[in-house]
Amino acid sequence: MKTLAKEIGNGFSREAMKKAVAQEEISKERVVELNELASQVAEQFSAKSISPFLISGSLRLLDFLTLSMVGILTLLFHLIPVVELNNWHILSSFLCTLITTGFIQGLDGYLTTTLRQFSASFFKSLAAYTMAFIVTMMVMFLVHSLTGKMAYWIGMWFGYGVVYLGISRAIMGAIVTKLMNDGRLERRAIIIGGGQTASDLIHSMEANPTSDIRICGIFDDRTDDRSPRIVAGYPKLGNVAELIEFTRKARINMLIVSIPLNAEKRVLQLLKRLWMLPVDIRLSAHTNKLFFRQRTYSYEGTVPLVDVFEKPIADWDSVMKRTFDIVFSFFAIVALSPIMLITAIAVKLDSKGPIIFRQKREGFNNEEIEIFKFRSLYTNQGDNSGVNVVTKGDSRVTKVGRFIRKTSIDELPQLFNVLLGSLSLVGPRPHVANAQTDNKLWTEVVDSYIARHKVKPGVTGWAQINGWRGEVDREDKLKGRIEYDLYYIENWSLLFDLYILAITPLKLINTENAY
Repeated sequence: MKTLAKEIGNGFSREAMKKAVAQEEISKERVVELNELASQVAEQFSAKSISPFLISGSLRLLDFLTLSMVGILTLLFHLIPVVELNNWHILSSFLCTLITTGFIQGLDGYLTTTLRQFSASFFKSLAAYTMAFIVTMMVMFLVHSLTGKMAYWIGMWFGYGVVYLGISRAIMGAIVTKLMNDGRLERRAIIIGGGQTASDLIHSMEANPTSDIRICGIFDDRTDDRSPRIVAGYPKLGNVAELIEFTRKARINMLIVSIPLNAEKRVLQLLKRLWMLPVDIRLSAHTNKLFFRQRTYSYEGTVPLVDVFEKPIADWDSVMKRTFDIVFSFFAIVALSPIMLITAIAVKLDSKGPIIFRQKREGFNNEEIEIFKFRSLYTNQGDNSGVNVVTKGDSRVTKVGRFIRKTSIDELPQLFNVLLGSLSLVGPRPHVANAQTDNKLWTEVVDSYIARHKVKPGVTGWAQINGWRGEVDREDKLKGRIEYDLYYIENWSLLFDLYILAITPLKLINTENAY
């Protein structure tokens, strides 16, 4: 128990996790077939869910921008013609809007359960807007005298704001209701562990009426005599090996380990197997009498959960990264279109066959994606499986192909993959399924290999600009690449992406490992 408590108290970083399990044998996960019940449940959750945080966050942003614009436009059309413009007039618009969003938040007006009900959503927003207006008018009265003409502007400003709140809450209510009915506006959770401990956890979580967590089932390695098939109305869908496959097929957001923390060895074994999945992982602490540092806890209602692993690049981070990808890939396609056009003509003239080569690769969450490249091999000698990698002096490479591979021009069509959403501009490079080195699968060479699939793969990456590019003919090359991939995942930021993109052209000058 000492090791687990110490690591959780320290925030449970991946490095600490590796130290905690360093002496244990690393088990290799095999692809397992789900049982019939688990397959049926996974199919129900195959549609991608939308984070409630994104809905509430988007509405906050919309409220701030729209209400601020309402104040400024009202100022322009109703006040400036009769009263000289004052900086306080503009500042008051932003002040009122800022206070409004704060009051709406305080009244739980941004909760999805509130947004679903138009009356509750509208009247909470109206109450917040009214209180914010009163506060703003008091401030304006103290710093600037209020005239009758200004009162007219204020009245129009308030009225337009009320109209916006009514329309926005009606539309948002319809959207939220539709998403909830479709089962998409929720955080989908799996309980790991069974028996009375899991039952108590489920009852405690269901006692929170505002919770957006949807419990999708229970997984437990123990036999039915120790772990019942039904716990608190939820079926046991399989063991932990099946859980890994289930999590990939269903769009699961969170794993909650409901195992007593004093079962240290069992908890560590579970975390060792699960940390590579792109989900949040929590330890239930509601039945334990252990107390860790406050920063390690999160609460679902009154249920304390110990935060072990966070899904990387989630919620607003994912929105920012996707926006970044769309904007930069679009401008890159426009800027590089002459090079791509010349390359397409050269590929076509050099040898028979299609200009674009399509290949299946492994993407986010081990899902199969198809990437685009300019064809660099003779058509009848191409290898869609990717098992027979291109080596130095490979006779399968065309004359044009040798040049575009050296300069990485063959990768430029992947900008369209970025625009379509299967790739990101920056991330771990996508590999083919069942890739091998020395007749060993890469998942066997590096135990943490599948952790690189916690984020979308990229056109370029941290590993590539640090020299881990090209043929992977030795195990140490793969281990080095994975180490850099995992570092990128754990330290991601938009500035990090910008740095990698800026450095990539300079690193392409070195063509030593590009065949």
